[in-house]
Amino acid sequence: MAKPGPMNTITDVPGLKVGQAQDEVVRTGVTVILPDERAVCGVDVRGGGPGTRETDALQPHTLVDAVDAVVLSGGSSYGLAAADGVAGVLGAQRRGFELMSNLDVPVSPVVPAAILYDLANGGKKNWGDTPPYSALGQNAVRAAGPDFKLGQAGAGYGASAGQLPGGIGSASIQTDDGYTIGAIVAVNCFGAVTVPGTSAFWAAPFEINREYGGVPIPPDARFDAEDWGAAKLNPAPGAHTTIAVIATDAILTSADAKRFAQMASAGFARAIRPVFTPFDGDVVFALSTGQRELAEPTPFTLSRLGSLSADCLTRAIARGVFETAKV
Repeated sequence: MAKPGPMNTITDVPGLKVGQAQDEVVRTGVTVILPDERAVCGVDVRGGGPGTRETDALQPHTLVDAVDAVVLSGGSSYGLAAADGVAGVLGAQRRGFELMSNLDVPVSPVVPAAILYDLANGGKKNWGDTPPYSALGQNAVRAAGPDFKLGQAGAGYGASAGQLPGGIGSASIQTDDGYTIGAIVAVNCFGAVTVPGTSAFWAAPFEINREYGGVPIPPDARFDAEDWGAAKLNPAPGAHTTIAVIATDAILTSADAKRFAQMASAGFARAIRPVFTPFDGDVVFALSTGQRELAEPTPFTLSRLGSLSADCLTRAIARGVFETAKV
């Protein structure tokens, strides 16, 4: 029977670290997912208002077949600069794509990124022509390790999940035959994460070991199809986004990673209602640290892992909101 890893976070996947930095005055932050070695990466963009960097380069038909880090950031379009800070640190360490082996020629770190909108959360955003995100990216990647904070931290520091505070969530799962899957997510969704009129998470059926409070969905719960519960507006537009990374130690090709990311996106729909709206920038990156062969038949094993990734992301979303509320 599959069960969470020892930390129940994405760093249960061998070969991954996470670093975070935040600015409490600005009410924003950055989260960096850092593989020990370059990792195969795919992406699935479902939201109607995404803000991303280098996602085109992740398509299976392109030259890029691996990345050096993935960045999740607050700050809307300003937050994409966090990846510049991360690339600067990694480039100085000569971590990146190398066209030729020549110390006089810089390497090119491949650092895809996605951002969420937290500009209207009350923090002091009067940064003039020097937004804080490049520096936050540098601080986050330098802080990378196996342990990191859930809830109000990193890219989720100033986030909101519908009418509730959002945050950073993570979860993992390990299979009986030795594969590990982990998810990390910055929850800033337009939609609600709880069932209308209750404190139960939509993700309740997927919970393991009361990791987000153990509140079941009432068996008699009923609601109108147009009732979005604790969404930010009910219904009306706004500024939102949920951005995530799903990872596994299984060896995946670029095409496999794309399918893995697509399957994982189902976790959004299990945890948030409504989801993938025109106002959300929902993005899922998929990473493979490439330490375990896919068992034959490989399409079936990939299907198994993709299904587990969706469940894992569902749990991570609920954990992000739950851990913020605990403070």
